[in-house]
Amino acid sequence: MKVSNRIQGLTGGGDDGWGVFYKARALKAAGEPILELTIGEHDIRTDATILAAMNDAAAGGHTGYAMVPGVQKLRETVAKRVQTQSGVKTGPENVMITPGGQSALFASHHAVCDEGDKALYIDPYYATYPGTLRGIGAIPVAVQAHAEDSFQPKAEEIAKLAKGAKSLLINSPNNPTGVVYSRETLQGIADTCIANDLWLISDEVYDTQVWEGEHISPRSLPDLAERTLVVGSMSKSHAMTGSRVGWVVGPKEVISHLITLATHTTYGVPGFIQDAAVFALTSGSELEENIAAPFARRREISKDLIAKQNVLKLIPAQGAMYVMLDVRATGLSGIEFAEKLLEEQKIAVMPGESFGKAAGGHIRIAMTIADDDFATAFKRIIDFASLHSQ
Repeated sequence: MKVSNRIQGLTGGGDDGWGVFYKARALKAAGEPILELTIGEHDIRTDATILAAMNDAAAGGHTGYAMVPGVQKLRETVAKRVQTQSGVKTGPENVMITPGGQSALFASHHAVCDEGDKALYIDPYYATYPGTLRGIGAIPVAVQAHAEDSFQPKAEEIAKLAKGAKSLLINSPNNPTGVVYSRETLQGIADTCIANDLWLISDEVYDTQVWEGEHISPRSLPDLAERTLVVGSMSKSHAMTGSRVGWVVGPKEVISHLITLATHTTYGVPGFIQDAAVFALTSGSELEENIAAPFARRREISKDLIAKQNVLKLIPAQGAMYVMLDVRATGLSGIEFAEKLLEEQKIAVMPGESFGKAAGGHIRIAMTIADDDFATAFKRIIDFASLHSQ
């Protein structure tokens, strides 16, 4: 028996560049002392007060089927949060709760793309983007942003590929680069979407991790709200990665169709997890700030250390929990650098090639270990680069 062509082709015939990560995990499982700077997993876990709220909700009986669109209180809470952030009128009818941000990305593209439609996304990109598009039957088309532009995507580059496309997927603050899209960049994106009748899907899961500039949701720009779907999540803002709770915010009609899709796929999110999300979102900004604070500190550590050498270049890390380094002065590709670093220094990072062609010759470092360990690892990466520089 043969499985479907679609599921065989999700990764486009490769491993999405995750080979170094899997190798590092295997070495760690075998007892090797690996310093992991790979995936965006907080080194602090979900706050005890959130877990207590989750436990209370479960013990109180909220363990049956929850409403498929999401419990009303959570939809209202997300709507209020998004309206406050964006200034755009938002009600619970504009919100659907999903099992995490990844599910929200998948559902959003189902809403706007048919089989065989061209769907655009910005390169560098989060590693699941092309597979997500292939998974709904769309044809993924990458629009390259460039290191010399600080990875700010250019409207003219999007416009070149927009003919016949249905959607554009963006991510700011950006994973993997840490770049926060400027108002000028977002206005160019908005103008291009309007001129080419594109749906805009905005992945904003890092919106609480902004170190420079400001987070601007494109939904807030003129004439964009009715063609924009915003993806959000509790994973990064509240260190609830394993709880799998996120959302899509968009026009009421689109949300109504997404509810139908969820009825036939995920059938909602456990109620006790949603109750914990309500608790977390209404606990005030201090909790979110405490979760973001370690990454702000480690960003400063990386900036201080990178200033003392001249081999590696730091991409302006304006947000998110990563820094990206240009390693091309070593003569190594990102994959070669990451593999040698793992072999010789027992430090695991993600090669830029995991995130697209535009990130080739770079590495992504997740700032997800304790400050002292992070500083030590970063120094060793610099020393390694100096040793291998041409």
